[in-house]
Amino acid sequence: MNAAVQNMNIPNVNHYIHAYKIAPWRIQRQWIGNILLAVVALAMVATLYLIITSRAAIAGREIQDLTYSITVSQQVSGDLQTLLASLTSASAMERRARELGFRPMEPGEMEYLIVPGYSAPQSYILASAPHLQLSALTIPPVYNQSLLDWMDEKFSSYRGSQ
Repeated sequence: MNAAVQNMNIPNVNHYIHAYKIAPWRIQRQWIGNILLAVVALAMVATLYLIITSRAAIAGREIQDLTYSITVSQQVSGDLQTLLASLTSASAMERRARELGFRPMEPGEMEYLIVPGYSAPQSYILASAPHLQLSALTIPPVYNQSLLDWMDEKFSSYRGSQ
């Protein structure tokens, strides 16, 4: 049966070889098709690479623009803080007050107003109270002992018990 299959395949193979010999343009068309397929595949890969690269470049440029706008905003904020500091300085406030008709107060012009039920706010002392501080005198002697002192005490008590 194997021989029959081979005999059947031989005419088909011969038929294809004969067909290529008669029309060599078929082989050329296959080569051209394969080359065009490779060119299209390379063009697709190059297009994909260009798309990704352009998006990365656009994102980088946007980051640069945002960084620049942050820097400009920080400079404007610094300028405004400087202007506010100069406008609220003691000398500028005194000059504006004099321009508005105010003058320094004399000691005899002072008047105190007593408000019934008002109590002055208590000032808070942020330092710790002295009774909460621990000193070397308030710490038990057991905690003041070094390791060498403790070992010496144990060895001397051991020698004394023998």
